[in-house]
Amino acid sequence: MNPVTHTLSVSVAAAAFAVSTAFAAMVLRRFGRRPRSLHLLLWGIGLLLYAIGAAAQVHRGLYGFSEAGFRLWYLTGAVMVAAYLGQGTAYLLLPRRVAHLLMALLAVGTSYAAFKVAGAQLDPARAAGAELSAAVIVSPGVRVLTPFFNVYGTLLLVGGALWSAWAFRRRRTHYDRMIGNVLIALGGLAPAIGGTLNRFGLPGLYVGELVGAVVMYLGFLKATSPDPVRSARPAPHPAPGA
Repeated sequence: MNPVTHTLSVSVAAAAFAVSTAFAAMVLRRFGRRPRSLHLLLWGIGLLLYAIGAAAQVHRGLYGFSEAGFRLWYLTGAVMVAAYLGQGTAYLLLPRRVAHLLMALLAVGTSYAAFKVAGAQLDPARAAGAELSAAVIVSPGVRVLTPFFNVYGTLLLVGGALWSAWAFRRRRTHYDRMIGNVLIALGGLAPAIGGTLNRFGLPGLYVGELVGAVVMYLGFLKATSPDPVRSARPAPHPAPGA
């Protein structure tokens, strides 16, 4: 492995870990002040999973491949992150009964995925690149699970943010929240694009994760900042992260 490429990949993963950890702490502090806001709890969990996945990437870069570290990365970073961030949006935008049902299905799916990942056969020889890759998994029926979790989470997170941005734009109010939701949507797409590249053996996963964490963080701050535009009409609903 090229030493420069190796150092760069570790640095990018470390930056993603730092940003996602700070982001998770902010969201969970807000949940502590508003314990009935389950969307904040799920977003906080999703961001912690984001940080754990990035930490596993850093560990691999510094100390080499380990089966335990790979399984931790794959389960948290590749499988669970997008789904739990999207589940947070489900609690924000959908009826509570529907969100509870989706959460129950997600919990069952997570348990099954954890079982499959824990028992998967790995080929460390496929971990020679600068980035961790799902290609290390050689057992059938494991990698096929990931798209279901990621599509579910990305559709909810990105779709929900874009819907919120459009609603604020249509009402011509809360422009900071509109911009913040657009940033959240863009940030949610970045890891999905990086993950798609990684799935086909191309670099870009680590950069996509860092860009996603930074842009979503900025979107969260923008969406929750005091809006200078005052309107007599109420906002359509709280912005993601509010």
